[in-house]
Parts: sequence; C-alpha cells; structure tokens
Amino acid sequence: MIKVKQQRTADCVVGGYRMSGDSVGSLLLGLYDQEGKLNYVGFTSSFSAAEKADLLVELEPLQGESAFTGSSPGGASRWSRGRSSEWVPLRPERVAEVVYDQVTGQRFRHGTTFHRWRPDKAPQQCTMDQLAHELRPAALAEFLEPA
Repeated sequence: MIKVKQQRTADCVVGGYRMSGDSVGSLLLGLYDQEGKLNYVGFTSSFSAAEKADLLVELEPLQGESAFTGSSPGGASRWSRGRSSEWVPLRPERVAEVVYDQVTGQRFRHGTTFHRWRPDKAPQQCTMDQLAHELRPAALAEFLEPA
C-alpha cells in the first residue's frame, strides 16, 4: 500500500491575527468569493517564537476595520475548549502563500503551514477558485488506474 498525502498551496489575504501571550499566535486567512466578499477560510500558526514576536511588530500598523466582509472568524467551537476567539482585524494588504492538505465546506480542514509572503500578488487576486481544483478521491482513483 502507498499512502499519497495531497498537498496544495493557496495565496490568501491575511485579514487578522490572534494573540498568544505577548505575540501573534496565528494569522487568519481569507479568500474573495465571486461577489467580492472576503471569507474566512482558516489560519496558519507555523512560526517560531521569534517569528511570532516579529510578526506583531510587522502587523500592528495594518490594524483597521475587519476585512472579512463574508464569513468571519470567531464564534463557538467544540475544539476551542474555552479559549478566547478574540482576534485583531487587519486591512487586507498582505498576501501569504500557505500549504494545505484538505478543504471541507470552503475552509481549510486543518491549520495550514506558512510558506512565504507574496508581495508580488494583489490581495484581490486571492480568490476561492484556487480551492476549486481540489483533487477528490474519485478523481484520484481514476488518475491512479493503470492504462
């Protein structure tokens, strides 16, 4: 048996962050839908302690009104176990490329891994259609069948 773990990348707008102590705990990610609304699609928290402290200095000047005009982060979760769902909104100016493994209901199923900043990409280019190319199990079976 061979296990093939599918990994994809997506360019996402950084629409906010959550704090963890005195530094950034995670970045909140968004993608624009066809109506131009920015929807929350997940988070990334794959930074070292030093990087998280540096992120706070870098992101504080971008604080502003919530960029999420569609679905937004927060609310009750069975996974949060009483942790705060508070977050700091940012103007939609930064784009991050993240690695993800699965999408469920137009959200990343698990936390993503930060890959790199994308200063060459405009936030408006970060759209939900990046997730439409998800390879489903039926398509994977068809792809792996011997000719």
